[in-house]
Amino acid sequence: MLILRVFIPFAAGYLISYGFRVVNAAIAQNLIQDLGIGPADLGLLTSAYFLTFAAVQIPLGIYLDRFGPRRTEAVLLLVAAVGAVVFATSSSLAGLVAGRALIGLGVSACLMAGLTAYVLHFPKERLVLANAAHMAAGGLGALVATAPVQWALGFIGWRGLFLIAAVFTVAVAAFVYLVVPRDGERSPAAVRTAAPAAPPIGYGKVFASGVFWRIAPITVAAQSTFLAIHGLWAGPWLRDVGGFANTGEPLFLMSCAMVVGMLSMGWVVERLGRIGVPIMSAVVPLVAVFVAIQSAIVLGAFDPVLPGWILFGLFGNGGVLAFAALSHAFPKSIAGRVVSALNLVCIVGAWAAQWGIGLVIEAWPPLASGGYPADAYRAAFGMMIAFEALAIAWYLVFRPRPQNTETAVAGPSRS
Repeated sequence: MLILRVFIPFAAGYLISYGFRVVNAAIAQNLIQDLGIGPADLGLLTSAYFLTFAAVQIPLGIYLDRFGPRRTEAVLLLVAAVGAVVFATSSSLAGLVAGRALIGLGVSACLMAGLTAYVLHFPKERLVLANAAHMAAGGLGALVATAPVQWALGFIGWRGLFLIAAVFTVAVAAFVYLVVPRDGERSPAAVRTAAPAAPPIGYGKVFASGVFWRIAPITVAAQSTFLAIHGLWAGPWLRDVGGFANTGEPLFLMSCAMVVGMLSMGWVVERLGRIGVPIMSAVVPLVAVFVAIQSAIVLGAFDPVLPGWILFGLFGNGGVLAFAALSHAFPKSIAGRVVSALNLVCIVGAWAAQWGIGLVIEAWPPLASGGYPADAYRAAFGMMIAFEALAIAWYLVFRPRPQNTETAVAGPSRS
C-alpha cells in the first residue's frame, strides 16, 4: 500500500523533474538553430533550471517539514507547468531563460519531497533502497527525454513537446495531492501557530555538522558532474567528438544504464549495510569508479565510445546514496532540511558546472561543421574530473569530531 500511495506518486513527480532537467541535451541542436546561440548561452539557458532550483532549497526544507511533502510538491508542480508553457511560447532567449527558471522552481521539490516522505513512511533499513528506486524513476524520465523526444520532434517540434509536458505535469500534481496519505501532516491551523524559531535551529544543526561537510563535497562533485554532462553536454560531445549524427540512441542507452545502476547500487549498498558496512564506505569506491570512467572517456580509451558512456550512466549517481547517510544522522523532524541542505550545494554545483563547461568549450574556435574540437571537451571535462578527485581526497583526509548520533552512520570509526 505504501508503494502505491507514497512511492509511485513521488516517483512520477521525479520522473517529470528529470525529464525537464535533461531534455535540452536532446533538443540542443534545435535551440542552437532556432536562436542562433553558442555554447556559453546554451549552457546559461539550460542552467537557469538549476539556478532557481538551488535558490529555493533552503525555504523548501522548511516547507517540507511544516506543510508536508504532499502539499509542497503538488503546489510547486503547478509552477513547473506554467514554466513549460512560457518556454514553449517564447521566441527570445530571455523568455526561454524565464520559462526554464520557472520549471526549475516548480520541480525543485520532486527529489526532496520523495526523500522526505520515505523518511516519514518507510522503515530505516529500507531507506537506501527507497532512495535508489526514486532516483531510478528519474532515470525513466531521462529515457523519455532522449530517443522518444527526438522522435517526437519530427511531428510536434520542441514547442509542442513542452506544451504536452505542461499538461502531464498538472496531472501529476493532482495525483500527488489526491493519493499520498495525509498521515502526520499538520492542519493549516497548526502550521499557523507553529513556533517560527524551529526552522533556523534545524538548519543550524545541519550546517554546523562536521559530518555534513565531510560528505557534502564528494556528493556535490560527483552529482554536479553527472547532472551537467548528462543533462546537456553529453549530447554535443557525442555529436562533435563521437561522430553520432543522431544522439538520441546513445543518450537513451546511457539513461537505461542510469536506471539499472541506481537500482543495483541501492540494492548492493543496502545488503552491505545489513552486514555492518557503512553507507559511505560503499559510496566512496563507487564515486572513484565514476571518476575513472570519465578519465578513460577524456583520454579516448574507449573505442568505440558508446560503452564508455553507458558506464558513465551506470555509475553516475553513486554519490546520491550519501543522502541516506545524512538522513540517518539527524532527527526525522528536520529530515526535509537535511536533504534540502545537501541538495542545495549539489544543485549550485550543477549550475556552475553546466555553465562553466560551456564557457571552457567556447574558448576554442568552432569547427567548420559548427561543432567544437575534442580538445575543448577534454579541457572542460578534465576540469570536473579534477574537482571530483579533490573531493575524494577531502573525504579521506577530513575527520570530523563525533557529534551525537552522526558517527553511527558516517563518522570516522565506521567510514
